[in-house]
Amino acid sequence: MTFSHTQLPCIVLGLETQIGLGLVRELGRAGVKVIGVTHSAHDMGLRSKYLSESHVVPHRRNAALLQRLQEIARSHGGATLLTVSEVNLKWLAACRDELGAALEPLRLVVPQTKQLTLVLDKEKTLALAQEVGVPVPQTCLPRSAADPELNHLRFPVVLKWADPEKVSSLLHAAGLPLHKAEFAMDLRALEAALHRYDSVGRWPLVQEYAPGQGLGQFFYMHQGQALRVFQHHRVAEWPPEGGYSSVCDAVPLTEHTELQALSLKLLRAMQWEGVAMVEYRHDPATNRSVLMEINGRFWGSFPLAVHCNAGFGLLSHAVAGVGQVPVLPPQRDDLRCRMVLTELKRLLRITLHPQQIKDPLFKVRPLHEWLRFMGDFLKPNVRYFLWSLDDPKPWLADAWGMVKKALRR
Repeated sequence: MTFSHTQLPCIVLGLETQIGLGLVRELGRAGVKVIGVTHSAHDMGLRSKYLSESHVVPHRRNAALLQRLQEIARSHGGATLLTVSEVNLKWLAACRDELGAALEPLRLVVPQTKQLTLVLDKEKTLALAQEVGVPVPQTCLPRSAADPELNHLRFPVVLKWADPEKVSSLLHAAGLPLHKAEFAMDLRALEAALHRYDSVGRWPLVQEYAPGQGLGQFFYMHQGQALRVFQHHRVAEWPPEGGYSSVCDAVPLTEHTELQALSLKLLRAMQWEGVAMVEYRHDPATNRSVLMEINGRFWGSFPLAVHCNAGFGLLSHAVAGVGQVPVLPPQRDDLRCRMVLTELKRLLRITLHPQQIKDPLFKVRPLHEWLRFMGDFLKPNVRYFLWSLDDPKPWLADAWGMVKKALRR
């Protein structure tokens, strides 16, 4: 059966975050029939008016869930499937490798396993980036806490795992926490941090500290060409020392053009298809940018792209699912997007518990942060990760969920 992109339904798997909600809204506003599938009846995305139907399926990444997804697609004569989390992407890619055409009428819109494995391994990503000329931070993968290569590092440094999922079970068995990032100001502090993992026999990547702010460049790749490009920089992050965006600004494509060309070169070298976020740390003081990682999925600040008409969700559904390139509206580059409750959590840490901020070079400026936070309510170009006047119920559900959680505490 042949569909146009507006006739073929799209299943969105995972509605617990702003990313899944953004996909539902973007697709629904474009006239696509959106079917939501999630694991909890409390997920905020279930409340969106842009869902044509919804299913709460308790199974997680097993044959029963896959069978249910196929049944839903079969009831509509076919459907594409978009998802958000890396674990779901890996599971679905493995299902496609194993089952192939037997998945029909379900059309999985997920990266190929080879490419997905590459972007999930920071060490391999950085090595390929260096080969094609993308600037990367000085990096060392120590083989022990006393690796001689550590003596050549520029301090301060950041410790992070090349593939956190691979080591999480080992760390848990050893009674060790999985840190997303640790900081060391000198060699002595670094060796002390690395010795903690001697019993595991695995050590995290060690990278030179990259000052500045997060700069994300986003692409929809199809047969070696970028059908859509978008970029933003992070105004504020949670946690404050670096994480995901709590406030971000769209950046005109006339800026960072050389870096865009390098990002494209890297994605082509990977033979990447579909959406990807190439994330840099950009220092405005020196105009230096270094690669942090590639996310081969829809990203945390995806609502900004939705507000700016970037169309990445619609492209994923239409190009990969139907083989059609949709006509997209003009793209905006003048908007700011924010997640207010996450901002408040960030401000409380900066104001009341600055000692909990792990980055020793983070500038604690409470007055500056509060003035920016309050001023954003008055700016006409500010949009929100969750709140939308034409679709308010997801925000109300999320706010009520947080109130109940606070009351239980």
